[in-house]
Amino acid sequence: MEFKVTTRSEFETIEIAQNFESEKFPNMIICLNGELGSGKTVFTKGIANALGIDESITSPTFTIIKEYDGELPLYHMDVYRLDGNVSGIGIEEYFTKGGVVVIEWADTIKEYLPSERLDIKFKILDENKRVLIMEPHGKKYEDLCEAVL
Repeated sequence: MEFKVTTRSEFETIEIAQNFESEKFPNMIICLNGELGSGKTVFTKGIANALGIDESITSPTFTIIKEYDGELPLYHMDVYRLDGNVSGIGIEEYFTKGGVVVIEWADTIKEYLPSERLDIKFKILDENKRVLIMEPHGKKYEDLCEAVL
């Protein structure tokens, strides 16, 4: 099952993310995929904002994982530079730490991801317009998509 949403601005992308946050639960895993500049970090900003995180959200390209304190902890990951090798990072530990995990470039580490998660693919249509294709894996993620969309 897939869900599709078209956004026409960064604001609309942030709004969609805030809607997902409104249905948050501990150990929520959101996997973001799409080319550079497609909106992955913008989406994460929306999650962070809705969690009450005031810090500036930037892509953790060089640090790999950034942790933020909010209503639930936010674990923001960018695994692009790992070339599929997550050994020694302890990435799996974050899946059960009780927070919201957002992983940019998640398709590069598919074999390490939990079977239950939400995959979101970002497609650029033009300078401002994006299509978000959401694929829930597991009942709670299907329910999440139905509640939000």
